[in-house]
Amino acid sequence: MLWYKALHLIFMVTWFAGLFYLPRLFVYHAMSDDEASIGRFKIMERKLFYGITTPGGVLTLVFGYLTLKSIGWNVYSGSYWLHVKLGCVLLLIIYHIYCGKLLNDFKYDRNKRSHIWYRWFNEVPVLFLVIIIIMAVIRPF
Repeated sequence: MLWYKALHLIFMVTWFAGLFYLPRLFVYHAMSDDEASIGRFKIMERKLFYGITTPGGVLTLVFGYLTLKSIGWNVYSGSYWLHVKLGCVLLLIIYHIYCGKLLNDFKYDRNKRSHIWYRWFNEVPVLFLVIIIIMAVIRPF
């Protein structure tokens, strides 16, 4: 069980690193107007999303599930903190998928949003991280 938990945390850090950096790349991409920079950002975004962020997210979910399964869902089924945490994880998955949609918009030169919008969008995973960590560590309810 401790191996599952450790791997869950390692891949969670990987996933969040990607979710913090990808929208930052979108900020710079949205500000770019020369072909060399645009091409470079497309490559960086693709490699980050498919090579680091998505595998990190999938493995976070796998090892989180294995951790919960090894402890037993019935132990925590009445714990509201876990429901809040899992709800935030679901919203984070939706955020991740939306990042993939934005990645495709940039890939096909269909981006309609400004770099300012991406700066705000970049802050969303911070909120999820704060709530998830508070729920998992402090367990307020």
